[in-house]
Amino acid sequence: MSTPSDEPDPRDPGAERPSGQFPAQPGSPTPGPQFPGQEPAQQYPGQQPPAGGGRFAFEMPADRPRTFGEVLPRGGLSGLFDVTGLPTELKVSYWIWVIGGLLGLLGGVIGLFGVLVLFAILPGVAILVFLLVLVALAVAAAEIVLALKLKEGKEWARLALTIVAGVSLLLAIVSSSFPAGQDGNWLGFLVSLVATALMWVPNSQNWFAAARGRP
Repeated sequence: MSTPSDEPDPRDPGAERPSGQFPAQPGSPTPGPQFPGQEPAQQYPGQQPPAGGGRFAFEMPADRPRTFGEVLPRGGLSGLFDVTGLPTELKVSYWIWVIGGLLGLLGGVIGLFGVLVLFAILPGVAILVFLLVLVALAVAAAEIVLALKLKEGKEWARLALTIVAGVSLLLAIVSSSFPAGQDGNWLGFLVSLVATALMWVPNSQNWFAAARGRP
């Protein structure tokens, strides 16, 4: 004659179970494979492993400005010569951008006088050169403003200055194709390339990471 099993019937919700054992509840973690000396791995419904395997992925700056007022430097140009707290690499990059922007403004003003003379000789070419001079003036002014925001620890300003370096390359290529093209644009691009590289070296990266979230 068979004897009833000591194990509780799993279909019976009221069956007694050994102490410490409870029926599995929906949504509760499911233990994974366990090895000697290892804690059981837990998996939750809908849980996914981390994407990218820990590799670096570029992210757009989260501190990008949402109003025009956030683009303007704090205090205007009053802190133009103050570089307190910046690492050496960013100090060099900052001064390159500021000095390059000031020289760009000066060169743009001189270029405007040259365009007036060119209008009397080659009016069609003068119009194109005039447009290039206006773009160069805008880029020079942007360099100064963005350098001031860079000093405030704004990552969007660093990205924008990187784009400005690309624009200076385009200006150098286009201007060199005109008879009155400015050879100094190539020198300006090389200088901005150095300033861009200094903004992305590890020491500068660490400074931006420490300044992240700062108002």
